[in-house]
Amino acid sequence: MNEKIIIGRGMKYPLNGILSLPDHCTSMVPAVVLVHGSGPADMDESIGANKPFRDIAEALSAKGIAVLRYDKRTKIYGKQMLKENPGDVTVESETIEDAILAAKLLKNDGRIDSDKVYILGHSLGGMLAPRIDAEGGDFTGIIICAGSPRILSDILMSQNDDMLSQLPKFLQKIANRQIAGLKAKFDAISGMNEEKAKQTKIFGKTYAWYFKEMAEHPVTHYLSRTEKPLLILQGDKDFQVSTEKDFALYQQICIGKPNVRFKLYPGLNHLFMKSVYGRVKDFKKEYKIPQKVSTEVLEDIAEWILA
Repeated sequence: MNEKIIIGRGMKYPLNGILSLPDHCTSMVPAVVLVHGSGPADMDESIGANKPFRDIAEALSAKGIAVLRYDKRTKIYGKQMLKENPGDVTVESETIEDAILAAKLLKNDGRIDSDKVYILGHSLGGMLAPRIDAEGGDFTGIIICAGSPRILSDILMSQNDDMLSQLPKFLQKIANRQIAGLKAKFDAISGMNEEKAKQTKIFGKTYAWYFKEMAEHPVTHYLSRTEKPLLILQGDKDFQVSTEKDFALYQQICIGKPNVRFKLYPGLNHLFMKSVYGRVKDFKKEYKIPQKVSTEVLEDIAEWILA
Protein backbone atom coordinates (compact mmCIF):
# COMPACT_ATOMS: atom_id res chain seq x y z
CA MET A 1 0.00 0.00 0.00
CA ASN A 2 1.58 3.29 -1.13
CA GLU A 3 0.72 6.67 0.35
CA LYS A 4 1.86 10.01 -1.04
CA ILE A 5 3.57 12.15 1.61
CA ILE A 6 5.50 15.43 1.78
CA ILE A 7 8.82 15.83 3.57
CA GLY A 8 9.24 19.34 5.01
CA ARG A 9 5.68 20.49 4.45
CA GLY A 10 5.42 24.26 4.94
CA MET A 11 9.21 24.68 4.78
CA LYS A 12 11.43 26.18 2.08
CA TYR A 13 12.07 22.93 0.19
CA PRO A 14 9.06 20.57 0.48
CA LEU A 15 9.64 17.22 -1.22
CA ASN A 16 7.24 14.63 -2.59
CA GLY A 17 7.62 11.12 -1.27
CA ILE A 18 5.95 7.75 -0.92
CA LEU A 19 5.36 5.80 2.26
CA SER A 20 5.04 2.11 1.38
CA LEU A 21 3.11 0.34 4.12
CA PRO A 22 2.48 -3.37 4.56
CA ASP A 23 -1.00 -4.39 3.33
CA HIS A 24 -3.68 -4.38 6.03
CA CYS A 25 -1.36 -2.44 8.36
CA THR A 26 -3.27 -2.82 11.65
CA SER A 27 -0.47 -2.78 14.25
CA MET A 28 2.61 -0.60 14.72
CA VAL A 29 5.27 -1.70 12.23
CA PRO A 30 9.02 -1.08 11.92
CA ALA A 31 10.08 1.42 9.25
CA VAL A 32 13.11 2.48 7.25
CA VAL A 33 14.10 5.79 5.61
CA LEU A 34 15.97 5.46 2.29
CA VAL A 35 18.78 7.98 1.66
CA HIS A 36 20.16 8.50 -1.87
CA GLY A 37 23.65 8.37 -3.28
CA SER A 38 25.40 11.34 -4.91
CA GLY A 39 23.85 13.55 -7.57
CA PRO A 40 20.22 14.65 -8.06
CA ALA A 41 17.93 11.62 -7.72
CA ASP A 42 14.21 10.92 -7.69
CA MET A 43 12.46 8.94 -4.94
CA ASP A 44 13.11 5.62 -6.75
CA GLU A 45 16.82 6.52 -7.03
CA SER A 46 16.44 5.91 -10.78
CA ILE A 47 19.79 5.11 -12.39
CA GLY A 48 19.65 4.24 -16.09
CA ALA A 49 16.92 1.63 -16.47
CA ASN A 50 16.96 0.70 -12.77
CA LYS A 51 15.01 1.83 -9.71
CA PRO A 52 16.74 0.37 -6.64
CA PHE A 53 14.72 2.31 -4.04
CA ARG A 54 11.43 1.17 -5.57
CA ASP A 55 12.68 -2.45 -5.45
CA ILE A 56 13.63 -2.05 -1.77
CA ALA A 57 10.29 -0.41 -0.87
CA GLU A 58 8.23 -3.11 -2.59
CA ALA A 59 10.21 -5.98 -1.07
CA LEU A 60 10.39 -4.70 2.51
CA SER A 61 6.75 -3.55 2.71
CA ALA A 62 5.74 -7.06 1.55
CA LYS A 63 7.64 -8.39 4.58
CA GLY A 64 5.90 -6.12 7.10
CA ILE A 65 8.29 -3.14 7.10
CA ALA A 66 7.18 0.39 6.15
CA VAL A 67 9.53 2.22 3.77
CA LEU A 68 9.80 5.98 3.22
CA ARG A 69 11.42 7.29 0.04
CA TYR A 70 11.35 10.81 -1.36
CA ASP A 71 12.87 13.00 -4.08
CA LYS A 72 16.30 14.36 -3.27
CA ARG A 73 16.41 18.09 -2.62
CA THR A 74 18.90 18.78 -5.43
CA LYS A 75 16.68 16.93 -7.91
CA ILE A 76 13.83 19.38 -7.33
CA TYR A 77 15.57 22.55 -6.12
CA GLY A 78 19.14 22.10 -7.43
CA LYS A 79 19.01 25.05 -9.83
CA GLN A 80 17.43 27.29 -7.19
CA MET A 81 20.06 26.30 -4.58
CA LEU A 82 22.91 26.96 -6.99
CA LYS A 83 21.43 30.31 -7.97
CA GLU A 84 21.01 31.44 -4.36
CA ASN A 85 24.32 30.37 -2.74
CA PRO A 86 26.25 27.95 -4.96
CA GLY A 87 29.31 27.77 -2.71
CA ASP A 88 27.20 27.09 0.40
CA VAL A 89 25.76 23.77 -0.79
CA THR A 90 26.90 20.91 1.45
CA VAL A 91 25.67 17.42 2.29
CA GLU A 92 23.88 19.08 5.22
CA SER A 93 21.55 21.09 2.94
CA GLU A 94 21.53 18.49 0.15
CA THR A 95 20.81 15.32 2.15
CA ILE A 96 21.05 15.39 5.96
CA GLU A 97 18.28 17.89 6.80
CA ASP A 98 15.67 16.01 4.76
CA ALA A 99 16.64 12.58 6.13
CA ILE A 100 16.15 13.92 9.68
CA LEU A 101 12.74 15.35 8.70
CA ALA A 102 11.83 11.96 7.21
CA ALA A 103 12.74 10.20 10.47
CA LYS A 104 10.57 12.61 12.46
CA LEU A 105 7.65 12.13 10.07
CA LEU A 106 7.80 8.35 10.61
CA LYS A 107 8.09 8.61 14.39
CA ASN A 108 4.98 10.81 14.49
CA ASP A 109 2.92 8.35 12.43
CA GLY A 110 0.69 6.24 14.71
CA ARG A 111 1.08 3.18 12.47
CA ILE A 112 4.87 3.15 12.89
CA ASP A 113 6.69 1.74 15.91
CA SER A 114 8.79 4.80 16.84
CA ASP A 115 11.29 2.52 18.62
CA LYS A 116 11.98 0.68 15.36
CA VAL A 117 12.84 3.36 12.79
CA TYR A 118 15.95 2.55 10.73
CA ILE A 119 18.02 4.33 8.08
CA LEU A 120 19.26 2.71 4.87
CA GLY A 121 21.81 4.84 3.05
CA HIS A 122 23.09 3.91 -0.40
CA SER A 123 26.52 5.01 -1.67
CA LEU A 124 26.99 8.64 -0.45
CA GLY A 125 23.83 8.14 1.64
CA GLY A 126 25.55 5.16 3.27
CA MET A 127 28.63 7.24 4.02
CA LEU A 128 26.42 9.87 5.66
CA ALA A 129 24.05 7.52 7.51
CA PRO A 130 25.99 7.46 10.84
CA ARG A 131 26.27 11.27 10.74
CA ILE A 132 22.54 11.65 9.97
CA ASP A 133 21.81 9.43 12.97
CA ALA A 134 24.10 11.46 15.26
CA GLU A 135 22.81 14.86 14.08
CA GLY A 136 19.17 14.18 14.94
CA GLY A 137 17.91 11.18 12.96
CA ASP A 138 18.30 9.08 16.12
CA PHE A 139 17.56 5.77 14.41
CA THR A 140 17.24 2.35 15.98
CA GLY A 141 19.83 0.94 13.58
CA ILE A 142 21.87 1.88 10.53
CA ILE A 143 22.20 0.07 7.18
CA ILE A 144 25.11 1.11 4.96
CA CYS A 145 24.83 -0.14 1.37
CA ALA A 146 27.91 0.39 -0.85
CA GLY A 147 29.22 3.21 1.32
CA SER A 148 32.77 4.21 2.21
CA PRO A 149 34.60 5.43 5.32
CA ARG A 150 37.07 7.39 3.13
CA ILE A 151 36.76 11.06 2.26
CA LEU A 152 34.83 11.81 -0.93
CA SER A 153 37.80 13.29 -2.85
CA ASP A 154 39.80 10.06 -2.27
CA ILE A 155 36.94 7.97 -3.67
CA LEU A 156 36.64 10.19 -6.75
CA MET A 157 40.40 9.98 -7.35
CA SER A 158 40.28 6.17 -7.07
CA GLN A 159 37.43 6.06 -9.61
CA ASN A 160 39.43 8.29 -11.96
CA ASP A 161 42.56 6.11 -11.60
CA ASP A 162 40.50 2.98 -12.36
CA MET A 163 38.97 4.69 -15.39
CA LEU A 164 42.45 5.73 -16.58
CA SER A 165 43.78 2.17 -16.43
CA GLN A 166 40.88 0.99 -18.62
CA LEU A 167 41.36 3.57 -21.39
CA PRO A 168 43.33 2.96 -24.61
CA LYS A 169 46.95 4.19 -24.40
CA PHE A 170 46.43 7.21 -26.69
CA LEU A 171 43.65 8.53 -24.43
CA GLN A 172 45.54 7.88 -21.19
CA LYS A 173 47.91 10.80 -21.74
CA ILE A 174 45.08 13.37 -22.06
CA ALA A 175 43.10 11.88 -19.17
CA ASN A 176 46.23 11.75 -17.00
CA ARG A 177 46.67 15.54 -17.29
CA GLN A 178 43.02 16.14 -16.34
CA ILE A 179 43.28 13.80 -13.34
CA ALA A 180 46.49 15.48 -12.18
CA GLY A 181 44.71 18.86 -12.38
CA LEU A 182 41.81 17.55 -10.28
CA LYS A 183 44.19 16.07 -7.71
CA ALA A 184 45.94 19.44 -7.34
CA LYS A 185 42.56 21.10 -6.70
CA PHE A 186 41.65 18.51 -4.07
CA ASP A 187 45.07 18.83 -2.40
CA ALA A 188 44.57 22.58 -2.06
CA ILE A 189 41.25 22.27 -0.19
CA SER A 190 42.70 21.49 3.25
CA GLY A 191 44.62 24.77 3.23
CA MET A 192 41.54 26.89 2.46
CA ASN A 193 39.46 28.73 5.02
CA GLU A 194 35.66 28.48 4.80
CA GLU A 195 35.25 31.71 2.84
CA LYS A 196 37.85 30.72 0.23
CA ALA A 197 36.38 27.21 -0.06
CA LYS A 198 32.92 28.68 -0.75
CA GLN A 199 34.35 30.70 -3.64
CA THR A 200 36.51 27.99 -5.25
CA LYS A 201 35.00 25.75 -7.93
CA ILE A 202 36.40 22.23 -8.13
CA PHE A 203 34.45 20.95 -11.14
CA GLY A 204 31.07 21.64 -12.77
CA LYS A 205 28.93 23.40 -10.17
CA THR A 206 30.64 21.82 -7.16
CA TYR A 207 32.66 24.03 -4.84
CA ALA A 208 35.53 23.23 -2.47
CA TRP A 209 33.34 23.85 0.59
CA TYR A 210 31.22 20.79 -0.29
CA PHE A 211 34.31 18.56 0.14
CA LYS A 212 35.90 20.49 3.00
CA GLU A 213 32.75 20.51 5.16
CA MET A 214 32.31 16.78 4.61
CA ALA A 215 35.97 16.03 5.42
CA GLU A 216 35.53 17.94 8.70
CA HIS A 217 32.91 15.35 9.71
CA PRO A 218 34.79 12.08 9.04
CA VAL A 219 32.76 8.88 8.85
CA THR A 220 35.24 7.17 11.20
CA HIS A 221 34.30 9.65 13.97
CA TYR A 222 30.66 8.52 13.94
CA LEU A 223 31.34 4.82 13.34
CA SER A 224 33.73 4.50 16.27
CA ARG A 225 31.27 6.19 18.65
CA THR A 226 27.99 4.50 17.81
CA GLU A 227 26.81 1.46 19.77
CA LYS A 228 23.72 1.08 17.59
CA PRO A 229 23.21 -2.00 15.40
CA LEU A 230 25.00 -1.54 12.05
CA LEU A 231 24.60 -3.59 8.89
CA ILE A 232 27.28 -2.95 6.23
CA LEU A 233 26.69 -4.46 2.78
CA GLN A 234 28.56 -4.39 -0.52
CA GLY A 235 28.75 -6.23 -3.84
CA ASP A 236 32.19 -7.56 -4.74
CA LYS A 237 31.84 -6.34 -8.35
CA ASP A 238 31.13 -2.76 -7.25
CA PHE A 239 33.38 -0.48 -9.32
CA GLN A 240 32.36 2.76 -7.58
CA VAL A 241 33.56 1.75 -4.13
CA SER A 242 35.99 -1.10 -3.63
CA THR A 243 36.20 -4.27 -1.57
CA GLU A 244 39.84 -3.60 -0.65
CA LYS A 245 39.69 0.16 0.00
CA ASP A 246 36.18 0.58 1.40
CA PHE A 247 34.54 -2.62 2.66
CA ALA A 248 37.81 -3.82 4.24
CA LEU A 249 38.34 -0.39 5.83
CA TYR A 250 34.88 -0.54 7.44
CA GLN A 251 35.86 -3.95 8.87
CA GLN A 252 39.12 -2.53 10.19
CA ILE A 253 37.44 0.49 11.85
CA CYS A 254 34.73 -1.68 13.42
CA ILE A 255 36.99 -4.52 14.56
CA GLY A 256 35.78 -5.99 17.84
CA LYS A 257 32.48 -4.05 17.77
CA PRO A 258 29.69 -6.56 18.49
CA ASN A 259 27.02 -4.17 17.12
CA VAL A 260 28.28 -4.45 13.50
CA ARG A 261 27.44 -7.09 10.89
CA PHE A 262 29.06 -7.29 7.44
CA LYS A 263 28.13 -9.05 4.24
CA LEU A 264 29.83 -9.07 0.84
CA TYR A 265 27.82 -10.36 -2.14
CA PRO A 266 29.58 -12.17 -4.98
CA GLY A 267 28.86 -10.88 -8.49
CA LEU A 268 26.83 -7.80 -7.49
CA ASN A 269 27.50 -4.22 -8.59
CA HIS A 270 27.00 -0.82 -6.90
CA LEU A 271 23.20 -1.15 -7.20
CA PHE A 272 23.25 -4.67 -5.69
CA MET A 273 22.29 -6.06 -9.08
CA LYS A 274 24.12 -8.66 -11.18
CA SER A 275 27.31 -7.17 -12.62
CA VAL A 276 27.48 -7.39 -16.41
CA TYR A 277 30.54 -5.36 -17.48
CA GLY A 278 32.25 -4.90 -14.11
CA ARG A 279 34.32 -1.88 -15.19
CA VAL A 280 33.96 1.77 -14.20
CA LYS A 281 34.36 2.93 -17.81
CA ASP A 282 31.25 0.91 -18.77
CA PHE A 283 29.02 2.16 -15.92
CA LYS A 284 26.51 3.84 -18.28
CA LYS A 285 26.11 0.64 -20.32
CA GLU A 286 25.85 -1.45 -17.15
CA TYR A 287 23.05 0.66 -15.66
CA LYS A 288 21.10 0.75 -18.93
CA ILE A 289 20.35 -2.96 -18.48
CA PRO A 290 17.03 -3.24 -16.57
CA GLN A 291 17.48 -5.36 -13.45
CA LYS A 292 16.22 -5.71 -9.89
CA VAL A 293 18.00 -5.50 -6.55
CA SER A 294 19.14 -9.00 -5.56
CA THR A 295 16.52 -11.01 -3.64
CA GLU A 296 19.23 -12.24 -1.26
CA VAL A 297 20.15 -8.66 -0.32
CA LEU A 298 16.50 -7.70 0.22
CA GLU A 299 15.87 -10.78 2.38
CA ASP A 300 19.00 -10.08 4.48
CA ILE A 301 17.92 -6.47 5.09
CA ALA A 302 14.38 -7.50 6.08
CA GLU A 303 15.63 -10.28 8.35
CA TRP A 304 18.09 -7.92 10.08
CA ILE A 305 15.42 -5.24 10.69
CA LEU A 306 12.84 -7.76 11.96
CA ALA A 307 15.42 -9.39 14.25
